[in-house]
Amino acid sequence: MDRDTTGDLDDATPFPADGSGSSSGPRPDGKSDAKTVTDRALLVAQGKHRFYSLVLPSDLLAQTCMVEARAENPIDGFQRLLDERRAKSIARYIDAGFGTVPGAVVLSAQSRAHLRYDKESGALSFSKDPKAFLIIDGQHRIFGFRLAKSSVSVPVVIYNKLTRAQECRLFMDINTKQRPVPNELLLDIRRLSEVETETEALLHNVFDLFHTRKDSALAGLLSPAERKKNMISRVTFNAALRSIKGAFVGAPADEVYAVLNAYLRACRHGLGLHAIDENIANPVLFKALMLLFTNVAERVADRHGGKYTVTNFEDVLIPFFRRLKKSDLPRAGLSHTVLHEHYSKALSAGFLLKQWLFA
Repeated sequence: MDRDTTGDLDDATPFPADGSGSSSGPRPDGKSDAKTVTDRALLVAQGKHRFYSLVLPSDLLAQTCMVEARAENPIDGFQRLLDERRAKSIARYIDAGFGTVPGAVVLSAQSRAHLRYDKESGALSFSKDPKAFLIIDGQHRIFGFRLAKSSVSVPVVIYNKLTRAQECRLFMDINTKQRPVPNELLLDIRRLSEVETETEALLHNVFDLFHTRKDSALAGLLSPAERKKNMISRVTFNAALRSIKGAFVGAPADEVYAVLNAYLRACRHGLGLHAIDENIANPVLFKALMLLFTNVAERVADRHGGKYTVTNFEDVLIPFFRRLKKSDLPRAGLSHTVLHEHYSKALSAGFLLKQWLFA
């Protein structure tokens, strides 16, 4: 991707031992002057590629790095437009005092950096210029550094003498070959890092009960840490339950589980009338049925005084499922909100008809 840095070493001017004779040379105390920054760096070789690895203060990166957004420079730009809200979030995270940003930012030294490397001392120097480096990866972190009031040490990778084509290829490699952490795993990590909200903690505990209890209506149909075909992930489960979280304000996880498990067992019995009870793991159907829960629970409360048993849920649901046709089940392109709207109307129609007939 980058030119062999052997050329960089050949072109570099060795630093005098006393630090004199070059404005870009390292000072004896290892610090930098007003116009030049000097710090120790490792020259790293990966196959044919070379780059420098070092640690720099975040406020210095904010002063010396730039981006070229495609929208602002249609000819040579390749970066995304800055998401200011994301940058502000990073700044707040750093200023809070407990934040850490261990991932390395990746930079490409520009001609204005006047990058030089002393292979004997391992010192890398560059000019303190606002356009010294083009950001290849980490633009939001660096703009967050610029907005932050405090400074932190940041791992940095610097490539030198890249052509624009090489910079673009490096940008593509970084942004297409990295795999993001699955959202399902992030939910588990939020618990381990002790940053769950009260709602997140409740949903997490209810999911775990459905995953581990032998009487669970969803036994064998849940996938806690990743998405799997024909299974309900933690993300899908949470999204479905968030839509009805108002029904469980202040309730402990085991009580929420008891009511929802009775409801879902009744739903599976109803789906079983069409020999598709395991289709409850279909994300669209599962979300639609969870949206329907409040409607059904109200009817159970009216008929049975709030005793939320499987039998009482079936009293409301079985007639509803008997009326369903194959066309009423999830199909490609149908959203859970549209399906719920249809189910809600069907449930209400049947309920009102029964009231009218047997009043």
